[in-house]
Amino acid sequence: MKNTHSFHIPEMGIGFTIDSPLKVAQYGMDSVISLVDDILLEKLRKLYSEKFQIPYHEISDKIEDFRAKRITSYLNLLNNQVEKQFEALKKSALEFGDDFKEYLNLLPSQSSIKVEFQNLINSNSTMSDIKNWISKNLNPGSIDVNIMTKLDKENYIKNKQLSVEFNDAHAALRGFANSNLASSIILSAGMNPRLYSYIEQFNDFYPDENGYIKKKIVLKVSDYRSALIQGKFLAKKGIWVSEYRIESGLNCGGHAFATNGFLMGPILAQFRDQKDTLISDVFAILKEALEVKKRVVPKTVLALKITAQGGVGTAEEHEFLLKHYKVDSVGWGSPFLLVPEATTVDDKTLHLLAEAKEKDLYLSNISPLGVPFNSLKGNTKDIERLANIAKNRPGSSCPKKYVSSNKEFTDSSICTASRQYQHLKIQELEKQELSAENYQKEFDKITEKSCICVGLGTSALLTNNLDTKTEGEGVSVCPGPNMAYFSKIMKLKEMVSHIYGSTHLSIPKNRPNMFIKELNIYIDYLKDKFDETKGVLDRKQEKYFKSFTLNLQEGIHYYQELFSDTSNSFTTVKEAILKELSLSKKELQLITLKIKKN
Repeated sequence: MKNTHSFHIPEMGIGFTIDSPLKVAQYGMDSVISLVDDILLEKLRKLYSEKFQIPYHEISDKIEDFRAKRITSYLNLLNNQVEKQFEALKKSALEFGDDFKEYLNLLPSQSSIKVEFQNLINSNSTMSDIKNWISKNLNPGSIDVNIMTKLDKENYIKNKQLSVEFNDAHAALRGFANSNLASSIILSAGMNPRLYSYIEQFNDFYPDENGYIKKKIVLKVSDYRSALIQGKFLAKKGIWVSEYRIESGLNCGGHAFATNGFLMGPILAQFRDQKDTLISDVFAILKEALEVKKRVVPKTVLALKITAQGGVGTAEEHEFLLKHYKVDSVGWGSPFLLVPEATTVDDKTLHLLAEAKEKDLYLSNISPLGVPFNSLKGNTKDIERLANIAKNRPGSSCPKKYVSSNKEFTDSSICTASRQYQHLKIQELEKQELSAENYQKEFDKITEKSCICVGLGTSALLTNNLDTKTEGEGVSVCPGPNMAYFSKIMKLKEMVSHIYGSTHLSIPKNRPNMFIKELNIYIDYLKDKFDETKGVLDRKQEKYFKSFTLNLQEGIHYYQELFSDTSNSFTTVKEAILKELSLSKKELQLITLKIKKN
């Protein structure tokens, strides 16, 4: 099925896209919701049940498998309501009503749907012809879901550990698998073999003889090698990866999984050039596995999509990704945080985001996962965290425990952002008899960890006037660096028109091209990593820095050739891009010399 739009709205945080399908799916726009927080999902299911006058029966945490059941029930509610919205839109199309006019207005000017519908009207087609055309050509956006594969916390009842299928990620996967959705699950944050093997248990993930898969697997990856390894692993189990979603390692929102200096342009080129090989190699493995399992083998090779996201900010960049790299869709994340018609952001955070400049957006160490995390200075969760430190009570009460993974002091996992962990860690620190300066450094490292599993969902509670007694009112937010160049709260029509180039938002003229921005972020990242070593490198570090700098050098060379040869794209900024590349190359050479001296 061809996408109605050439962009998608990725999952952002835990709560910012939690109900986006109810806002945008009727217009054919795909969006992704997070399955981390079943407590939040249950609260929203109650809210929307009352709003849509649907009977609501609470799924208590006292019943067996409550996490999976909450997720299934929420997803079914979303799906049922989107179907009702879309049926109303199709009826509006027959009457050429306002809802359908809005649907058409949001499409790009060259959309085949727009052209074909206009031709139908002009040719005096019968109502039956129009109805048939609508049925074949109009589709709602996909209600996709996201699981961070490493958030797979063990769970207990009365101090007795439950079996692995009740781990958080396993239960979330089961919740999606048992829903009535026909959509995709995006698996992010790396490979979890045990979770991947669990997928085998659900029939909806297998293809039929015509290649239809009700529930598709999407892997979020940052390089080709990772995609190939994971794709083959799943194929051996009879599971096809329907899409590889390539995300910039550092020029993105949320957690930043840096590559070893591999840049987005060369990575996209590799996927484009080796896509056919990837399909044929993996499908051969899949076919053999399905035969062994005595399952249906598709008659033809299965379809594969390649999509991209991370730092895109102009229609020209969007179009370049589609045409030059032949991607099937482009993810627009952070800018949509400024679109209340598409995402759920509380007023205070919304205005903080609109006013944010480059200096306000930074790569932090606040995540308990120990992975660099994009954050916004002045967010209310940080204010709350600092207030707790000032009261000599650092850490969070940890009401949800989704990121509990540390067993340094306890038999069962606790979170490094929790009050319990930070208290124990500070006690340990006090025994080390450090100087005041070194003590403060170590103290800050302990207490900078923030309760993001709560903070990233609180905005949805505040926006819907729901109780925050348990969670508090602090909001964590995780925009990418690209947010600095979007400075107004927007209507959905404005944002979509900007994506397609029919109108242009006021973007600063000094905004760097998305590829150049990522390159410079990687150079800064390299400098910081080298500074951390204080100039003393062991053999492993030497190898790491040599590989990293070589990959960046090759990336710069690739971009110099790309932008020198590109004749129909970036014509007005080509000279500036090439100049920035030259400066970046010189800066990298200086860093490389420093590394070689040590």
